[in-house]
Amino acid sequence: MKKLFTFIFLIIVSLGLAQGQIIDKGKTDSLFSVNGEIYFSFRVSGPAEANALSAMISIDNVKGSEVYAYANRKQFDEFKKLGRPFELLLPPGSMIKTGDLMRPENPGNTSSPSLWNFYPTFQQYVDTMVYYTHAYPGLCLLDTIGTLASGRLLLVLKISKNIHSPGGKPQVFYTSTMHGDETTGYIGMLHLIDYLLTGYGTDRRITKMVDSIEININPLANPDGTYHGGNNTVNGAVRYNANGVDLNRNYPDPVYGQHPDGNVWQPETISFMNFADSNNFTMSANYHGGSEVVNYPWDDVPALTADDSWWQFVSHEFADSCQFYGPAGYFTNPYPNGITDGYVWYQVTGGRQDYMNFYHYCRECTIELSTTKLMPVTQLVNYWNYDYRSYLNYIEQVYYGIQGVVTDTVTGKPLKAEVFIAAYDIDSSFIFSRLPGGYYDRVIDQGTYDLTFSCPGYFTKTIRNISVARYQGIHLDVQLRPQNYSVGEVNNAALVLYPVPAKQDVHIVFPETDSRLWQLTVFNVSGNTVYSKEIQNSGKTFITVDVSSFTPGLYEFVLSSPGGIYGKKVMVSH
Repeated sequence: MKKLFTFIFLIIVSLGLAQGQIIDKGKTDSLFSVNGEIYFSFRVSGPAEANALSAMISIDNVKGSEVYAYANRKQFDEFKKLGRPFELLLPPGSMIKTGDLMRPENPGNTSSPSLWNFYPTFQQYVDTMVYYTHAYPGLCLLDTIGTLASGRLLLVLKISKNIHSPGGKPQVFYTSTMHGDETTGYIGMLHLIDYLLTGYGTDRRITKMVDSIEININPLANPDGTYHGGNNTVNGAVRYNANGVDLNRNYPDPVYGQHPDGNVWQPETISFMNFADSNNFTMSANYHGGSEVVNYPWDDVPALTADDSWWQFVSHEFADSCQFYGPAGYFTNPYPNGITDGYVWYQVTGGRQDYMNFYHYCRECTIELSTTKLMPVTQLVNYWNYDYRSYLNYIEQVYYGIQGVVTDTVTGKPLKAEVFIAAYDIDSSFIFSRLPGGYYDRVIDQGTYDLTFSCPGYFTKTIRNISVARYQGIHLDVQLRPQNYSVGEVNNAALVLYPVPAKQDVHIVFPETDSRLWQLTVFNVSGNTVYSKEIQNSGKTFITVDVSSFTPGLYEFVLSSPGGIYGKKVMVSH
C-alpha cells in the first residue's frame, strides 16, 4: 500500500493543485480510478451556502467558512460546473503507515485479545465476533444482518443476560464506521464488547447493565469501505461503499423523501432498515470520525425536537466526560462545548440519525470521536480510555425516565401500545411498547407529564402528573381494557340483567361485589360501541343503565374486570 500512497501523492504534486485549479476530465479519471472518490475542501460565505451544496456532494465537516467534502465521479462533475475554487486533499484512508496495522497472523488463535491496539484483518474481525458467542453463550448472540456482494458480512452482537429470552428490557444500539475511513469507533466498539463480556460478574456496574439492558453492537457498518484496500489491511479505506454511495445520505428522510440522494437504497441501508424494523430500540448512537462532537437531531431541518433539552443534557454528559478524561482540547472541535444541533453545524439529508428518530421512534445521535479519521494504532487504546465512560453513561440513560409494561386488563397479555404526551410530543417523538413483553421505555428530561396509552381495540388511558427527575427511573405498568371480546372469552351464564325486554332501564347485577374497577361496554348488532363507562364497585349489587335513547333492537352488555368478562344480550323496545 506504500506504492498506492506514493502514486496518489505524485499525481497531486504533478497536477500542481493550487486552490481554485480545475482538473481536466482525463486527470480526474486517474484520481477516481484509485478510490472511486476524492476528498477536497473549499470556502463558502456562510452556512446557507454550505447547506445548498450538501445536496450535491457529501459534506464531511464545516469549520467556519471552510468546508471539507467527498465526491464520487458524478458528484464532482456537477460540482465542477459551478466553477468554484477548491483544494484537493490526500484521502484520510491513505495517510497512515502500513506497519503495525494488523494483528500478527496466528490462525490457531481464536481467542479475544486482551488489548485492542491493532486493526484486525476482516477475517480476524469475523472470527473474533464468533469467538465471543462461544466464550459467552448465555450473554451474547451474533446476528448476521446482511451479506454484501463482496462476501463481507454485516454483524451485530447482542449482549444481555438470558439473551435467548428477549422482552421486558430496553434495547440500545451502537454502530460505527458507516463511513469506511472513520475507524476510531470500529476498534472502540470491539473493545467495548470485550469490556462488557469480561467484566460481567465481577464489575457491579457492568453486571447490572448486562442484566437489565439488551445492548446491540455493530462495530463495522461499511466493511467494503474500510477494507477497500483488501481484507488484510485498513490502509486505503474510503468513505463510500463499494457502489460509491455515502451510506449516511442514503436513508429515507422525513422531509426530503425516500431517496434524497438520488440513489437506490444500498444493500447496507436495506440491512440496517430491516434490523431496525425487527427491533424496538430505545436509544442508539452512530459513531463517526473527522471531528469531536455529539451531533443530535435534527440534521435535515432547522427545527428542535420535542426532547431538545434532554438531548442537550445527554450530549453534554457524553462530551463533558470525554473532555475530562481526554487530553487538553479534546472534544472541542468544531464546538468548544462538544455538542451541536445537527442542522446548526451543516445540513444532512438522508442521514440515519433522522431516519431512526422519525421512522423508528428511537433516540439516535451521531457522535464524532476523533479529528483523525484513520487512527494510528498507537493511539487506539488512548482513545478508548478517553471515551469508554461516555459509552457506558449513554447506555445507562435508558434506566431513567418512565418505563413499564402495557397489558390487557382482562387476559394479561402484553400489548403494542402507543405512548403519547399531549402538548409535548411532535415529529414522531412518541414511542410504542414492544412485543413480546409489552415493555416500553420513555427516556425524557426532568418535568411533569401526562402519558396517554392507546392501542387498537382498547380504551385509551391517560396517567396524569408523572414527575420525572434526572437520573431517576419511574416504573409505571399500565393495563388497557378491551373494547370487544371473542365469544369464547365471555361468561354469559353468570351475568343477570332485567327486565327483559327492556324499555327504560336495564339493571345489571354484579357477578362479584368486592371492591374493584369494572368496565361496562354496550355493543349494537353491528358490533359498534354505543355506551361505555368505568364503574368503581365497592359492594354494590347492581347498576342501572338508562336505555331510553337506544334505538330499538338487540344489544350486548359486557361487564369486565381483571377477574373475568361477563356478557348478556338484551332486547330493547320502547
